[in-house]
Amino acid sequence: MFEFLDNLAANLAFIFERLNWLSVLDILLVAAVFFTVMAFLRNTQAVALFRGILLLVVLVAVLTSFEVLPAFSWLMRTALPALLFAIPVIFAPEIRHALERLGRAGVSRPNGQTAYQMQDVIGDIVSATLRLAERQHGALIVLQRRDRLDEYVNTGVRLESRVTPELLLQIFYPNTPLHDGAVVIAGERLVAAACVMPLSASGVLTPTPERQMGLRHRAALGISEASDAVAVVVSEETGQISIVQGGKMIRRLDIERLENILRAFFKSPERGGLIGIVQKFIAGLIEKREEEQI
Repeated sequence: MFEFLDNLAANLAFIFERLNWLSVLDILLVAAVFFTVMAFLRNTQAVALFRGILLLVVLVAVLTSFEVLPAFSWLMRTALPALLFAIPVIFAPEIRHALERLGRAGVSRPNGQTAYQMQDVIGDIVSATLRLAERQHGALIVLQRRDRLDEYVNTGVRLESRVTPELLLQIFYPNTPLHDGAVVIAGERLVAAACVMPLSASGVLTPTPERQMGLRHRAALGISEASDAVAVVVSEETGQISIVQGGKMIRRLDIERLENILRAFFKSPERGGLIGIVQKFIAGLIEKREEEQI
């Protein structure tokens, strides 16, 4: 036992003696790659599969280092390249979603014009949502941000009309021709109704009650995973209001919290440069004068 500990201490000392800043950078880069992959796969069914493959690779690497098992080592060295080629096929959907999220990084906020237009219609959307929830009329309202939703709009019926609470209530009235599917809103226009959204599988394979959802909630999760859109869902069974963005769902919202979240999502971006500085300066002077008057 003591001999084993002495050998272990000697090996660790040998490793640390050869350690330099390039070695530390190398280790940090490898750790960053694994951390990034795990972060992209978080809350997906691929996490367990990825951990299993990682464990298998480590186990194979350890076993192939034993010279007393030449046949097994040859088998593992032969099978490992095939396993590495199979990983992109197994993780194809997750890799696509990861690349889409990477491409949207830094540009997820709506532009100033869209944000300004959405601030005007959020009140109408909230008013309609409240009345739909009180009547327990199921609804799915998708609000477009940076990513265009043309491919999903084309699956529904184009309306190109102004957003009003009465129009939303009529669309989602039970058994009407347009009540199935989602409504897509872009800016101050209701673009289309009865649109087909992609279904998410994230809540289907997990047995917890919170993750067992109907088609509307799965469609809301699906469109939020495929784009940066915001989806508002009204449950037909309970009348509960939920909001979904980026594959995350907030459930059991009251109407005030829903409005606050929507306005936060579509808050106009601050203007930069000299114009932004002047605007902030003038706003500060106005606020200071108001405080002095009070």
